[in-house]
Amino acid sequence: MNVRIRNAGLLLITPLMIAGLTVSSAFAAGKSFTGTVSDAMCGAKHMGPAAECTRGCVNKGSKYALVVGDKVYTLETTDKAALATLDKQAGAKVTVTGTEKDNTITVNSVKAD
Repeated sequence: MNVRIRNAGLLLITPLMIAGLTVSSAFAAGKSFTGTVSDAMCGAKHMGPAAECTRGCVNKGSKYALVVGDKVYTLETTDKAALATLDKQAGAKVTVTGTEKDNTITVNSVKAD
């Protein structure tokens, strides 16, 4: 009898676990944000050409940012490919995929538009 109950329990729990993993994977992928690459210090307003200003501020310790309309999101990433794309696309439009919390996007990927 105990074996039957245990097997029935496993049959009920397994689909729930699979569904939970599927949902958490979907949330881990994140949301897409399309905007202009900037830096957290200057945001949408630069002192000179946007690309040069962004690179200069990042070289001095500022983080990359994404300007989407009136919002400025700070970008968090250590991924070298994402950082290289952000540097190359400084001042240009990109799509960033990641998770947002408190105006900071933890970056999963960056794609030039």
